[in-house]
Amino acid sequence: MFALGLVTHQYAQNLQTEQLNEVFIVATNYKYLDNTSAEDVAAPIMELERRAAIYDVKNLDIYEDDYDYYEVSFVIPEGKILASYDRDGKILRTAEKYKQVDLPLPVIRSVVKRFPNWYITNNIYRVFYHEVDGVKKRYKLTLKNGDKRMKVKIDDTGSFL
Repeated sequence: MFALGLVTHQYAQNLQTEQLNEVFIVATNYKYLDNTSAEDVAAPIMELERRAAIYDVKNLDIYEDDYDYYEVSFVIPEGKILASYDRDGKILRTAEKYKQVDLPLPVIRSVVKRFPNWYITNNIYRVFYHEVDGVKKRYKLTLKNGDKRMKVKIDDTGSFL
């Protein structure tokens, strides 16, 4: 009985291998994520952009092959994205708006250099993505110095607009 137990376990270890077909994984909206992602962007913004990138328009109740594009909104307390998709789910363009975000270092340095006695009281971060034109990242800042206030616009590299 002991010998029979050893023999049956040897046959149980005989593995069969099969050749599987190739699998191709294509990220439809990799261009969008590559252009909009940045190291200094807050986690909620990155998460919202990822949700927009992986969204499947074919799951919409109004989806039909006849429409050329679909507009979908993504909203979180920190901001929102309005994204236009083609019928295959590719992002054509987005308009994004976020409030009170952490500013990148080039923006802070430019403001401090140009307005040394002012401090930033409010900011709005806007991202405009277009599949052909690329991405534009803009900040609208409210600066304060005593009783004086001013609004300035600056891009993500620190250049004033």
